[in-house]
Amino acid sequence: MARLLEAVLAISSELELNTALRTIVEVSADLVDARYGALGVLNEEGEFADLFTYGVSEEVYQAIGRLPTTHGLLEELMAHPRPLRVDDVPAHPGFREYPPGHPVMRTLLGTPILVRGTVYGNLYFADKRTGMPFTGDDERIVAALASAAGVAIENARLYERIRRNTEEFQRSLLPPLPALNGLAACARYLPSSSVPRIGGDWYDAIMLPDGVPCLMVGDVMGHDLRSATVMSQISNMLRVLAYEHCEPPSQILRRLDEILHALHGGPMATVLLARLEEEGDDAWRLRRATAGHLPPLLLPVEGRARYLRADGGHPLGVTPDLPRPDHQQVIPAGSTLLLYTDGLVEDPAHGLDRGMASLAHTADRLRDLPLEELCELLLAHGGADFTDDVALLAVRLGDPAALRGARA
Repeated sequence: MARLLEAVLAISSELELNTALRTIVEVSADLVDARYGALGVLNEEGEFADLFTYGVSEEVYQAIGRLPTTHGLLEELMAHPRPLRVDDVPAHPGFREYPPGHPVMRTLLGTPILVRGTVYGNLYFADKRTGMPFTGDDERIVAALASAAGVAIENARLYERIRRNTEEFQRSLLPPLPALNGLAACARYLPSSSVPRIGGDWYDAIMLPDGVPCLMVGDVMGHDLRSATVMSQISNMLRVLAYEHCEPPSQILRRLDEILHALHGGPMATVLLARLEEEGDDAWRLRRATAGHLPPLLLPVEGRARYLRADGGHPLGVTPDLPRPDHQQVIPAGSTLLLYTDGLVEDPAHGLDRGMASLAHTADRLRDLPLEELCELLLAHGGADFTDDVALLAVRLGDPAALRGARA
């Protein structure tokens, strides 16, 4: 009984659908000591749309070359959706010859998996490792696991729908990037790979009235609808404040903090606000201030990638009266600047410093790629599983002299 409960727990713990299906067949096969196992997912026509196997090598799977058909013995599971136990497969009236390359199987135990009363797929096993036929206890175990599997599959499908809808909602709050004078820009948003949550990560870029590109990235604390709402309000207010007030970035952040305290009681958020001004014929001056946000990563034309570390100031929501410093650097044309949220560099196993070092190393190696490809590979460098949302804004600085020539 303890092993059965452990198997049910393993099946019920998976929320990603394909992982859940693989787990179902693997733990079930182990529990009944089967040499082979498979879970066939059925389509609307009652044929197999996908197959998850256990004990079948990739070479054998490729040699068979096709999904099994729901005929012969498997047809009985379709016609009579209840457990099926066969002690001598070749002697059964419904047996059909195995296709070339298919392992010879002597005994069979199968059961349908029902999701909301409809057959979702067939779970079946062949050949106990002891060489004995499957028993009545095996049949009862598999039936119990199939019942738990139906609930797990429904939960995984619900998880996928929620995740998809959450991501669509989050992306709808993020603006398209405008044309930025003299800059090439690319942005990406990637939701957390954990349980679907609405996040507060965002990016933005606008052209100011004086013709200066303005860049923003931020992260509101929390993962719920209120965080997403506050994120949308902060990004919109910051856009308006930056456009209306020709002031240093630190002063604009102070104005934003005061408004947030008045409207929301000071929600916690980090923000990086930057201006990129033309500096002579071949450089740009980056003016920036941060509210507790991580430093931008510079990929210069010459030299190694480096973080523009400086006093980050305090996050929004602490107190609007505390001053935040402004910082500036002259950056050569052709350089690339990366603004990001902490989800891109969080490394639960090794800490933030390790994650930032890894990002800098990867970006340094990929610096010459087109921006779109660079952004995709920077997201991929963290693997498939991000523990937090990620917002990434990348800009490549053009030639100011060429820009002025185009204006003339």
